[in-house]
Amino acid sequence: MNPAPDHVPLRRALLSVSDKSGVVELASRLAKGGVALVSTGGTARALRDAGLTVQDVADMTGFPEMMDGRVKTLHPLVHGGLLAVRDDPAHAAAMDAHEIGGIDLLVCNLYPFEETVVRGSAREEIIENIDIGGPAMIRSGAKNHAYVTVVTDPADYPALLEELAGHDGATTLTFRKRMAAKAFSATAAYDSMISQWFAHADQGLAFPPMLAMTGRHAASLRYGENPHQQAALYIPLGLSTHGVAQAEQVQGKALSYNNYNDADAALELVAEFAGQQPTVVIVKHANPCGVAQARSMVEAWEAALAGDSVSAFGGIVAVNCPLDGATAQAICRIFTEVVVAPGADEEARGAFAAKPNLRLLLVDDLPDPRRPGLTVKPIAGGLLAQTRDAGAVEAAALETVTSRSPTERELADCLFAWTVARHVKSNAIVFAKDGATAGIGAGQMNRRDSARIAASRAREAAETAGWHAPRTLGSAMASDAFLPFADGLDAAIEAGATAIIQPGGAMRDAEVIAAADAAGLAMVFTGMRHFRH
Repeated sequence: MNPAPDHVPLRRALLSVSDKSGVVELASRLAKGGVALVSTGGTARALRDAGLTVQDVADMTGFPEMMDGRVKTLHPLVHGGLLAVRDDPAHAAAMDAHEIGGIDLLVCNLYPFEETVVRGSAREEIIENIDIGGPAMIRSGAKNHAYVTVVTDPADYPALLEELAGHDGATTLTFRKRMAAKAFSATAAYDSMISQWFAHADQGLAFPPMLAMTGRHAASLRYGENPHQQAALYIPLGLSTHGVAQAEQVQGKALSYNNYNDADAALELVAEFAGQQPTVVIVKHANPCGVAQARSMVEAWEAALAGDSVSAFGGIVAVNCPLDGATAQAICRIFTEVVVAPGADEEARGAFAAKPNLRLLLVDDLPDPRRPGLTVKPIAGGLLAQTRDAGAVEAAALETVTSRSPTERELADCLFAWTVARHVKSNAIVFAKDGATAGIGAGQMNRRDSARIAASRAREAAETAGWHAPRTLGSAMASDAFLPFADGLDAAIEAGATAIIQPGGAMRDAEVIAAADAAGLAMVFTGMRHFRH
């Protein structure tokens, strides 16, 4: 086979698009350049309505569209025109013998399967929006990119016209390669969405035999977790999600990989308090360092900040209600990287505008913390996949295991601490009192040290604020997994906690319960743990 030609003039183009944005202007420019137009169905009608001369695919093939348009381009005259190797004598002879005309340009995008799924359409409509002919043509043309230009994205129409203008109506091999790569990505992503829908939504399979995942490139980031790493943001296809990736960035520098990661952690936690009284979450390095609820947002901010003002410096803030000016002004008193909120009034926006490097992200709604889905973690040689940790416990499901039951206030503090603990890296210990975190210990190799760190943070916070005692005094302590030994409980007792919430299930549960009874503590078991690695 001869080497692929660099420049291929466009003489005939086939246009068949679901998304018709920009296609009339493109076709007009092509026609002015002497390119013959072939089209199908609605695309042909749109071009004719614009006064363009178009040949129907049915007229080209001599075979009518049928079965509600399911069969129109699946024909040798179409695929022969796309797949023929133009300088191969056998291919050329076949083209002559069967009167197959070459198709030099294919402009094609696919039925809106993703949009149909996202809007909650019925199964029959979803199935009808699985494109067959489009992907077949795209793959044919992209495979034969040595001779055929394939454009699948309306955003690339200007680049195509610029290419033609710069090369006397021809495209270069470099351009065709780039478009072919994008074309195969488009069909791969399309098939991936379909397979995901069949597996998860239609068949109810959490872990199908083949795991297909895909996303659309949304942004190239400056670097990854560290400057020597590359990074990008992708948006999953076929999902309707309210998250950091969909947020409107009102101001500030471009978000970094770490900004996205930390902002996501903050938003996921504050979403646990959707519809409740004003709540503020402060996150540093993907761990919450201060969380509080109060009657007003500014009071919640002050309480969350007071829990660990040292860690809050340079942190990420998320709130569960639209931001007001007073809260924004208070947040601006310390260095803050990112603020995420479901709205902000004009006074709040004005306050943040005085800090041009602060990134303000507005989401149209909080994500559902109980939504289904998978989390995937690469390991050497494979992928670990699991369902999202959407588990939660209600007060009625808690088991009191000590002689003393928690008071109403202690129970509320237990549940608050438990909600926060499920978002803290394991081993996780959280002290909370009156709707605010008192101390958080995260990511330690043993639970005792996490408890000691949390208590130490509480003491430091009290010294900084000038309180007479740390907020751990009279608090509730949450542990994301069971307390294997009484030493974790000893740290809670020493810190002044009066109630404990933990999963239970350890071999030494009886020993831990006895220690709690001896100290007069109330302890409840959830029966559910929340490791977060």
